[in-house]
This record gives sequence, structure tokens and C-alpha cells, in this order.
Amino acid sequence: SIADKKLPPVYAYAVETSLQLTLTELNENLREIYIEAYSQPDTAEFIYLHTTAELKQIFGANFPDYSESDFYEMEIGTAGLMRNYMARKCDIHFPLERKLSRFLVASMRVYRVPEEEQAKVLAFIGSIDIRELAVTVMHKLFAMLEMKYDFKLSTDGETEERR
Repeated sequence: SIADKKLPPVYAYAVETSLQLTLTELNENLREIYIEAYSQPDTAEFIYLHTTAELKQIFGANFPDYSESDFYEMEIGTAGLMRNYMARKCDIHFPLERKLSRFLVASMRVYRVPEEEQAKVLAFIGSIDIRELAVTVMHKLFAMLEMKYDFKLSTDGETEERR
């Protein structure tokens, strides 16, 4: 499985962000949760702070003079990209594969990933079944939530409370 592989950091970033975007296409409730999280000041701030150190670790070599504060400021922009790509639903004119490619190219350019490396990352993302991976992640997430909060997700997308 992909989780067993030790991916280079930029590839792990691409997989993680692609998974998040794919999850929002597979489940409208997750789309709403993500958009709300990126839109509310308190939760958006939490996302910025939580992601900053990770981004510095992944892309720091491309910005040797940048502080964590610089990466925080860049994360505000890339989080905006993420939120807006999540909000725009895929359709026949904007399929998931193109959404992932557009987001990844935009964010990797912000973080100065060389074009040749971008092409390799995009080819890697194209080589994995991101939908199947997202379905697996979603089922694991829902199973954990069901155990923790004592409810059952039904097959039609509605929740059923246990009595």
C-alpha cells in the first residue's frame, strides 16, 4: 500500500492534499466540513499553525532564508487555494484529475518545486488510484467516528443514531 512506502516529502504532500480534495468529491458532508474549517477564522488559524512547520520541513530547502513566519504567510495563500478547489465541485468540464493537477501545480509553484520535479509528482499521483485510496481512508475515518461517538453511518449518507 502507499502508506507502507517512504515517499519523498513533496510526494507525501501531493498525496495528502490530493486525498483531501478527493474526499470532498466523494462525500458532500466532508466537503462542507472542510470548507467550514477553512472559512472560519479560528479553525483556519489552527490549520495555518498546524501546517506551517510541516511546510517548512518539506519546502525549506527552496527558501533557505525563510523563517517559520514566512511559511505561515505562504500557508494562508495555499490554504485559500485548497479551500477554493474543495468548494468547486468536479463536473464533466472539470474532472477530478484536472482539479488535482491544477491544485498541485499551483501549490508546488508557490513552494518553488522545479518544473521537472512537478512533472514527476504529477505522474506519480496519476499512477495511483486516488479515488480508491480516498474511499479506504473515508471508511476508516467513519469507522473511527462510529466507535468514538456511538453512531452508525448508513449506506445512503444519512447517519443513524443507536438507541
